Amino acid sequence: MSNEETINTLEKAHLDFISTVSHELRTPLTSIRGFADTLLSSYDRLTPEQRNKFLHIIKDQSNRLINLVENLLTVSKMQSNKDLMVYKMTDVVPFVDSSIQMVKNQYKTHKYIFNYEKNLPKILIDTDKFQQIMLNLIDNASKYSHDGSTVTVNIGQNFKNNTLNISVKDEGIGINQEDIKKIFNKFSRIDSPLTRKIQGNGLGLYITKTLTEKMNGKIDVKSSDKGSEFTVTFNAANPDDDAIKKIKE
Repeated sequence: MSNEETINTLEKAHLDFISTVSHELRTPLTSIRGFADTLLSSYDRLTPEQRNKFLHIIKDQSNRLINLVENLLTVSKMQSNKDLMVYKMTDVVPFVDSSIQMVKNQYKTHKYIFNYEKNLPKILIDTDKFQQIMLNLIDNASKYSHDGSTVTVNIGQNFKNNTLNISVKDEGIGINQEDIKKIFNKFSRIDSPLTRKIQGNGLGLYITKTLTEKMNGKIDVKSSDKGSEFTVTFNAANPDDDAIKKIKE
């Protein structure tokens, strides 16, 4: 590829990025302004139920904006190598459990099952980044599942490979096989009548995959029309070897 072609490709990627971000910002901002204007101009004529509904919409759209900004900041840090990792030998069960509880509060109709084996090994991770991974996966499973369905989180050890496997399984709409490679790209969202109804900015799985790989883990996905299962795998920690490795880094 020539220098001119490279520049054109970068310019197109830059313009696509600006276009996507502008759209993602405009949609919730337009909604917030519209419902705020209605409340200001017609407050006395609205029923308490209508006011409450509009305020909840404003809150939801504000949260959508906050999520987008946080994701964009995370992506920016990752790409500029300013996102420093602080590694700790960690028992992941409490972090996974707290992630489930946080997401659970947003999806009242869902059922959550958490299974984990006893005496699991610790892994060497940045706990904040690990929790971000789990929140993204559990929220994603909840978001793309039907009301009243079950999200199951399992943690197990693979003794043969000396790894820790954490899977998040839903009973949602599933992902076509040809779309699985696309879902980890920035701003990638699968276009279907069902996904169009669900808010998202297409950054969650990109961030999840990038953070997982930065911590020497890997992520896999299996999907069918009965739901999807995402699994992140990390090496079980060897205190001596891992400490030496991080000192050298």
